[in-house]
Amino acid sequence: MRSILRILILIVFMVTIDVHANKGETFPTTPVTNNREKWNIGYYQGGDFISYNQSLIAIVQGLMDLGWIEKKSIPQFGDHRTELLWEWLSTHIKSPYINFIATGFYSSGWDQALRQANGKKLIHRLSTKKDIDLMIAMGTWAGKDLANDLHGVKTIIVSTSDPVYAGIIKSNEDSGLDHIYARVDPLLHEHQISLFYEMVRFEKLGLAFEDTVEGRSYAAVDTVEKVAREKGFEVVKCFTLSDIADQETAGKSVIDCFEKLAGQADAIYITEQGGVNSKTIPKLVSITLDKKIPTFSQQGAGEVRQGVLLSIFKKRGFKPVGRHFALLLARIFNGAKPRELNQIFEDEESVAMNIKTAEIIGFYLHADIIAAADEIYRDIK
Repeated sequence: MRSILRILILIVFMVTIDVHANKGETFPTTPVTNNREKWNIGYYQGGDFISYNQSLIAIVQGLMDLGWIEKKSIPQFGDHRTELLWEWLSTHIKSPYINFIATGFYSSGWDQALRQANGKKLIHRLSTKKDIDLMIAMGTWAGKDLANDLHGVKTIIVSTSDPVYAGIIKSNEDSGLDHIYARVDPLLHEHQISLFYEMVRFEKLGLAFEDTVEGRSYAAVDTVEKVAREKGFEVVKCFTLSDIADQETAGKSVIDCFEKLAGQADAIYITEQGGVNSKTIPKLVSITLDKKIPTFSQQGAGEVRQGVLLSIFKKRGFKPVGRHFALLLARIFNGAKPRELNQIFEDEESVAMNIKTAEIIGFYLHADIIAAADEIYRDIK
């Protein structure tokens, strides 16, 4: 089963690259100045999230590898301290080509009122002051706020689960606006759900998510329902709070949903959202272990290490994504329009499993399945 899945993934990946190759890739990536000035880069996020910090670091490291920035060790400020990271970048990075503008950092702290204020302020700055040459929009909130024709500043949108469903871009192949680019990985979640079903054969899959456009895009609800129709299982839903300033309340809402789903579903797909984090994962794992419920992490191997049963994740972590976006920035600064660049980026996928979790819930893992896994954890961290 695993061998067939790998072959299918490889075939789809190769076809995708061939079909969607765009002329943007013909632009050079060699470092250039902006008419003898540095390119000013700004940053906008809906709030701190586990993958945002690491994505930004990977992009900077990718620019270092391409020669745009002098190579230097980047401190780890923590997954929820991106503002400190940006402050460091604006003062410590050495480059004759790029400037991470100190006043160019915006974060809404998952507060809707602050989001509206930031969005209005930033759009006004981008359309009038024009002191920022490129924006990094991190996540769905930021992507939705900047993917419009109210400004013309080149914008790359990073770390969104489904930018098409969220209404950020027109399609997987076309952003719809010359100055907008959003990375798309259209098959990852389908592979995750399909593999989970093939291994567990559940009849009812539990899904906890915030019932908003953003929340449904994070949880890949459309993809889950598509696979459910094809495989013939039922999706049991429970609604949470995610994109809110009070992350403790968000966490409690997910815990409440897991307690409910553990009595209604025979497997749970743990989706990315504000309430699923390092503080709540131990409780979520405890609930599912107690009820002997198989679980699958949308996020990746880190949650499997903490006791989730399975996941499919990107084998090489954030580095390929960082290099991908670094190449994008390089080509944009060399004259490419963001819309001309290939939005589809798929990296090699790997399987992670926790044998200790399987033992506790009484889930039998065949030796061939264990042998096919890339990351195996024998205890719960």
